[in-house]
Amino acid sequence: MTYTIIAITALMCAALADLFLFKTRLLQRKVFWTSYAIILPFQLLTNWWLTSRNIVMYSDSAIIGVRIASAPLEDLFFGFALILSVLVGWVYQGKR
Repeated sequence: MTYTIIAITALMCAALADLFLFKTRLLQRKVFWTSYAIILPFQLLTNWWLTSRNIVMYSDSAIIGVRIASAPLEDLFFGFALILSVLVGWVYQGKR
């Protein structure tokens, strides 16, 4: 399984969990997108730091090949899935 497939699967699972499993509906809220806009520059900075210095390296055969801030596009997908999953869990537990 390539990193692309893993990242897209994680993204889809997080979105499905948000919208249908836990029904927190964060993807439909402006506050979520505002939060993500605050987090994204730090994710890009971290990705750039790790990949431009070859601390983290990716096989060209495992990624699409599009890079943003020196990191593969898949890193944004995976990071988004992680952020969404954590916030879904937080909101869901807060409601209980």
